[in-house]
Amino acid sequence: MTTSIVLVGCGNMGFAMLKGWLDEFDVLDVHVVEPNDELRERVEGTGVSTHVDASGLPDGLAPDLVILAVKPQIMAGALSAYRHWIGGKTTFLSVAAGITISTLAAGLDGATPIVRCMPNTPSAIGKGMMVCNGNAHVSTSIVDLATRLLSSSGDVLWIDDENLMDAVTAVSGSGPAYLFHFIESMSGAAKAAGLPDDIADALALQTVYGAACLAKNSSHDPGTLRQQVTSPGGTTAAALEVFMGDKRLEKLVTEAVTAAKSRSIELGKTK
Repeated sequence: MTTSIVLVGCGNMGFAMLKGWLDEFDVLDVHVVEPNDELRERVEGTGVSTHVDASGLPDGLAPDLVILAVKPQIMAGALSAYRHWIGGKTTFLSVAAGITISTLAAGLDGATPIVRCMPNTPSAIGKGMMVCNGNAHVSTSIVDLATRLLSSSGDVLWIDDENLMDAVTAVSGSGPAYLFHFIESMSGAAKAAGLPDDIADALALQTVYGAACLAKNSSHDPGTLRQQVTSPGGTTAAALEVFMGDKRLEKLVTEAVTAAKSRSIELGKTK
């Protein structure tokens, strides 16, 4: 059975999702609505149907999913163009940061299944973390369908309490930037220790990448892995004393995540 999808907005995140679907699934009928000429032309190269706006969609189309991948500030206008599908088989799924389910429901002005999803930037290479929450109209079959589609971009988790989305944003949504900065800092420290720039950059990047892959694939938790590579009185122990003394790094990361969560809450109130 063919799954019908309307993708509204095809910037970096939308296009990444589209590429994942086309690689993973054979039975999809996808229509992309994208007003930007350059972005739309990029999509045309995939063979998918493209439209400048909603008026170009085929008459009688009743998609299983309308995926809203537009910027938060234009969400209200985007929703108004698709209200005619509420109350039917169509589910609306938003990946716009900070837009709550209640805001989406108000914009659609009707009872319909709505899923809010928080992705992160590694989704662009199929290594993302996507966290979803749905309203009371979202059935098990919708959860299954959304999970299958989103899984082409990485791991998918569902939470029952939408209020947790601010914490999700602070950890996995903003989290890649924290790691990028850690790589920057580690590379800078390597250069300060005397290593050539290219070697310092390579060591920092590959070390973080390799450690993350090991943690992902290991049966041990990160704390155990840390202990396994830390010999008493050795070089690693000396470095960890700097990070862990007085819980220095733990406190700093907690402070950073708390700041991001607070800002997420503030931004949600302004939309």
